[in-house]
Amino acid sequence: MLLIINYISTIIFFVISGLGFILTSPLMATMPVFGMMIFGLIVSIALFISSGIKIAAQWEKAVVFRLGKYSSIAGPGIFFIIPMIDEIRVIDTRILTMDIPKQQVITKDNVPVSINGVLYFLVSNPELAVVKVQNYSYAISQFAQAALRDVMGGMTFDEILAEREQIGKAIETSVEKESKEWGLEVKGIRIQDIDVPEELKKMMSRQASAEREKRATITKAEGDKLAALNLADAARTMHESPGAMQLRTLQSIDGLGPTASNTVVLAVPIEIMELVKKYSGNNKN
Repeated sequence: MLLIINYISTIIFFVISGLGFILTSPLMATMPVFGMMIFGLIVSIALFISSGIKIAAQWEKAVVFRLGKYSSIAGPGIFFIIPMIDEIRVIDTRILTMDIPKQQVITKDNVPVSINGVLYFLVSNPELAVVKVQNYSYAISQFAQAALRDVMGGMTFDEILAEREQIGKAIETSVEKESKEWGLEVKGIRIQDIDVPEELKKMMSRQASAEREKRATITKAEGDKLAALNLADAARTMHESPGAMQLRTLQSIDGLGPTASNTVVLAVPIEIMELVKKYSGNNKN
């Protein structure tokens, strides 16, 4: 990470050098050698002052080391260091995004899966991030990969598929506990993709299909049961009401011929016709 373009140090260098040239011009006219020496000294001072002026962006912090020992935290904005004595290391304090490469994991029930994710973190303490860890980005990446394998290895395959959010929080808790000592703050870990072998995918597809067929069969059986109960109630009601069957018959006949073009033929048993004739003959006698 680099500091933003330091135009102020350039301006200060030319300003000091220009003023030095103006002040030493009369001296260089009378005593050229001595005047040039004074002007060279002024240019050296201008170079020394301008090289010590640094500018850090709003999202940057500069860790200052004086003769190799930690001195202070500078920035954001303009600040001054002692050239050739102070050394700076600029740290980006924005939220950083890092991919967790795909990891091969064996679950608790011995199912091989490949999982990858994404890590969000920021540098909360630039001093610890520089002093405690050689490369904090690489360190937290490796620790997140190890934590992912540890958490996944202690869960079953069904738990991994159903509890992605809980898995991310468990990995985040594990990584955050260690990263605080490195001056880092974990903002979140998200599981992106869970890849399973093709054979296992086919087995899962067959299992899901069988489960849907089971639910459909149960639903159909429950529907048949309810229909049978309703038919039994209807038969019981018709048996208790002598005219109910006749009304139902007439209603069915009316439903068969809603238009004038339809013809309804009723088949009446001969026994009933004989009974009607016999009853009519008795009435005449």
